[in-house]
Amino acid sequence: MPRITVACLDMAGTTVSDDGSVLAAFRAAVAAFGLVPGAAGYDEAITVVQDTMGQSKIEVFRRLLDSEDQAQRANRLFEASYAESVQAGLVTPLPGALETITTLRAAGIKVCLCTGFAPVTRDAVLDALGWRPLIDLALSPADAGRGRPWPDMPLTALLRLHGGAVTELAVAGDTAADVESGLRAGAGLVAGVTTGSASREVLAAAGTPHILDSITGLVQLAGIAAGAHGLT
Repeated sequence: MPRITVACLDMAGTTVSDDGSVLAAFRAAVAAFGLVPGAAGYDEAITVVQDTMGQSKIEVFRRLLDSEDQAQRANRLFEASYAESVQAGLVTPLPGALETITTLRAAGIKVCLCTGFAPVTRDAVLDALGWRPLIDLALSPADAGRGRPWPDMPLTALLRLHGGAVTELAVAGDTAADVESGLRAGAGLVAGVTTGSASREVLAAAGTPHILDSITGLVQLAGIAAGAHGLT
């Protein structure tokens, strides 16, 4: 395994649990356009949402709705709905996530949290969790150019954090889009975790090199001794 200098970790489903708030926020957003249970096109829309978990939210709405204006409005509704979940305390760290972040950084690996959320939502989550001082960088598609499955976010993280070659980059997430993003970036370590929306079978079909039951497994893959800094 190559030396890792930068780790890009997904948020919802990988390091953060939100009690189904992402899907609930999508449902609330599309309802404003008549896409409600029983309506024509609703089931297809929800399938698209589930299949594109991890991708830029505005891009998903552009696929679902008829105009840019509708997509932007739906995205604002999504952000507002998800913000309510954050304020209600429904967004919490997944078991071992905090320890994984601190262990990676203690080993000299810089940590970037990547997400398909808009910056305002991403920052609200970080503030609610108190994670800003614990990471080196946080990126949304708007910060990098394109969201997943494109490689822009992990490559931007590598550049901004002054990492080495792409082989020194680790990417981990819970969706096929996370995996594809890491593979396209040429990351030396790409891992999928089963704590989010994608099953082990979906991750395997996406060509995931390493499938983990938890983000904590990334520590050993990155070459850090098991049990270091409180992780077991």
